[in-house]
Amino acid sequence: MDALTQYLLWSAFFAALTIVFLRRRSTRELTLPPGPRLLPLLGNLLELGQNPHRSLARLARTHGPVMSLKLGSIHTVVISSPNSAKELLKIKEHSISGRQVPQAIQASGHHQVSLVWLSRNQSWRYLHTLMKTHLFNAQSLNATQELRRQKVQELVAYIKGKNEEAVHIARAAFCTVLNLISTTFLSIDIADLKSESAQELKEVMQGIMEEAGKPNISDYFTFLAPIDLQGRGRRFTAYFNKLYDFFDQMIENRLADTTGEVIRTNPDILDVLLQLSREDNSKLTRRTIKSFLLDSFAAGSETSSSILEWAMAELLRRPELMKRAREEIITVVGFDREIEEADISKLPLLQAILKETFRLHPPFPLLLPHKAEESTEINGYMVPKNTQVLVNVWAIGRDEQVWEKPDCFMPERFMEAGSNIDFRGQHFELIPFGSGRRICPGLPLGVRMVQLMLASLIQSFEWSLPDGMKPKDLNLDEQFGLTLSLASPLKALATPVRKML
Repeated sequence: MDALTQYLLWSAFFAALTIVFLRRRSTRELTLPPGPRLLPLLGNLLELGQNPHRSLARLARTHGPVMSLKLGSIHTVVISSPNSAKELLKIKEHSISGRQVPQAIQASGHHQVSLVWLSRNQSWRYLHTLMKTHLFNAQSLNATQELRRQKVQELVAYIKGKNEEAVHIARAAFCTVLNLISTTFLSIDIADLKSESAQELKEVMQGIMEEAGKPNISDYFTFLAPIDLQGRGRRFTAYFNKLYDFFDQMIENRLADTTGEVIRTNPDILDVLLQLSREDNSKLTRRTIKSFLLDSFAAGSETSSSILEWAMAELLRRPELMKRAREEIITVVGFDREIEEADISKLPLLQAILKETFRLHPPFPLLLPHKAEESTEINGYMVPKNTQVLVNVWAIGRDEQVWEKPDCFMPERFMEAGSNIDFRGQHFELIPFGSGRRICPGLPLGVRMVQLMLASLIQSFEWSLPDGMKPKDLNLDEQFGLTLSLASPLKALATPVRKML
């Protein structure tokens, strides 16, 4: 055997050893995250219960902040700590930018054109840019500031007219936000605070959130999806079609009002969308426009009204905190004028109350489900391609290693010296709307509206519970869906503050 042959053989031998070593090392270092024991066929499905965010938080205490589950046939990784959420949503964002679409939404076909449910493809980028450019930038928000103030004035006037009758907080807030969105998009109010139709609209919006968010056997055993055993797909599609029919009529009416290149004097968002759809190479179809409207109406109205209801419920449980918040507003604004958006930055307690509400009651407790578009590593564990990834922001908000007395409503924690935690996606201890490119695009508008509504309700009224109910008796049980709402709607008595002076 000549020297060259020996050299080649030894080279091949060492190359083979190197490959085996690297494979073993990779296998050893990048295993699946730990998780609870699997049952045959079901996996960990029975672990979820009626409140998956709570069940998953309990499991994470045993198995760690990066946890692996098998939900039927769907491999799932659950993230439950700020550090692992940061690695996932910031460092590895490109790897998990897909969406795991619930079967109920697939049944309607909405995911094919929805900014919320599309994977980050060219269509998603186009719609994302469109929303940032025409709706949620600072210039657009400032331009509609007077409109928001007008809608909050209507809310205050409605509550004053209730006299001694208890106010259904979530319904009143829902109508206010819905009318703000409809006026911005369509130049009309579509909800009457005094009409039963407002309750019907709320039930449709809430139904969409519930059917899309609640555990569904068709999501875990995909071969059963065509059967739709629990009927979630059918119910979601029925709710979905009601809104689509409404938006179809709005578009038809608008097209009948404008012909050719004629544009209205005061164009709204629908005018802008229709004009863009006429441009060459436009990706905006009528179906895309309806999807855009549905996402904005459903998500914006339901989340904002839910957040306001939770904030008011927590304040009614702590009347002394409600009093302090009113005193802060009186000091800054007084009673001679209504509160404005420019005043909010001067109200640190009010801002802290909202932060604490987001921490304890995040509107999306598990965010929207991500999907790994390629295999990646999180905290030293392997997350295989096509894995569903859930971020349990509810658990992060109640992590005792991060928060002192995590189950207590203590806005004061955000007013301590050196505390600069915010909820806009940069501080992973508090990410109720997500982070990165997948952060909720309507966050800027929703926050402005909720801040103004809450401040105005505190400034204008003295609040109490009806029927002699004590603060400690207030029921804060949750109703789980895509959004987290109060199971028992909050009703409260409002006495105008001016009458008490």
